[in-house]
Amino acid sequence: MTGNTDDYNADELEAPEWLDNDFFLKVLKNCEQKTSKIEIVNVNISPASMKGDHYASVMFRAQLEYRVNGVHKTKSVILKTMPESDGHKKEMLGEMDIFEKEISMYTKILPRFEKILRDIGDNTVLKVQCLYSALSPKQVIVFEDLVAAGYEVVRDRALTVNEVKAAYSTLAKWHAISYKINLEEPQYFDDFQKGFFNMPNIEKQSFMTSGIVNFVDLLRKTPSLQAYLPYFEKLKPKLFESCRQTYAEYHEAPKKGACYVLCHGDFHTKNMMFKHHKESDDMVNVMLLDFQVCYVGPSVNDLIYSIYCLLDEKLRLDFPALLYYYYTVFKDTLVNIGFKGTSPTLLQIRQEHMRHKNLELFILVTFLPMWYALNEKETKVELIMTSDEYRRSFYDSVEYIKYLEHILPKYLHLGYLED
Repeated sequence: MTGNTDDYNADELEAPEWLDNDFFLKVLKNCEQKTSKIEIVNVNISPASMKGDHYASVMFRAQLEYRVNGVHKTKSVILKTMPESDGHKKEMLGEMDIFEKEISMYTKILPRFEKILRDIGDNTVLKVQCLYSALSPKQVIVFEDLVAAGYEVVRDRALTVNEVKAAYSTLAKWHAISYKINLEEPQYFDDFQKGFFNMPNIEKQSFMTSGIVNFVDLLRKTPSLQAYLPYFEKLKPKLFESCRQTYAEYHEAPKKGACYVLCHGDFHTKNMMFKHHKESDDMVNVMLLDFQVCYVGPSVNDLIYSIYCLLDEKLRLDFPALLYYYYTVFKDTLVNIGFKGTSPTLLQIRQEHMRHKNLELFILVTFLPMWYALNEKETKVELIMTSDEYRRSFYDSVEYIKYLEHILPKYLHLGYLED
């Protein structure tokens, strides 16, 4: 392959042998008329994404050159499969049903959501076209290449307010439809019981549990933050479990009047792609990606997650207005799709946010230092997931400490640090 190999994940530099002409012939037969005669002329495979864009899969881009009944054609596709190289990624993902879940999202769940939107005249697109999927002999999903259609992952800058609002609008419609279905047909989402925090053995992954330890150590050695040490020392032994309970709440201890939806589960900047006008750079559309950890849970979980994984520091200050925007789209969508029940109020959603505040604190102390590190090109993603010492170094970030000096007083004043 051409280019700097350091820009890509090591397990995506060489495609597995089973990605051969016979495999791509099966893919193309799904795209063309079944009676067509298809001949593969050439296949060029390369990495599909940059280092740090994702972890829970291996992705390739295939440029296909072929003939259909003698007519020359080309197509660019994206392949998503499980890691085959031994290591942490393969070991961790091998215990999860992420491909079964994502295939169901593309072939069953999201097509139904889109049909509901089309029936009310809404042309919002919730997914890229899935061209082929299989669970055996290999777990693989093949998509249309959004880059070829003019989309891009936003890197090296924060999202604009218009991009963020577009993402929240799409999420709000998704949430509204799933809220209605879950109340009327709760069995429809039986396969979506586990999100990231309650997946098998996730509590054994040190990258999920060591963040609060590193954070408490940071508070202890930083004079400007020491006043918050007692609060987080008290929270330390129960933080992960409180988040696990949040994710499992609908199935283990549902609360009356709570707003449960099909959550995206990983609603962050690199799990969406944007299309802009070439001339004006105005945004045309946003496409959500990566549905491997979708689950039924409190709607606020996706929103809380987005505070640190979607918004920059400036837009976090505007989160109340962005939440209101999300809520208006959510409420209007429920009305438009004919929901006859009682809709949650904005106040209820804010109260739910407060009830699940420990999730926000977890992301602050565990994911945000990683997020800052991922903005540095030399950051090693594999070490983020496997090395306690490497992750500990992120807590010395001047940028992170400065942000804590700003946000921790606000959390104190809002009551986040009370039981």
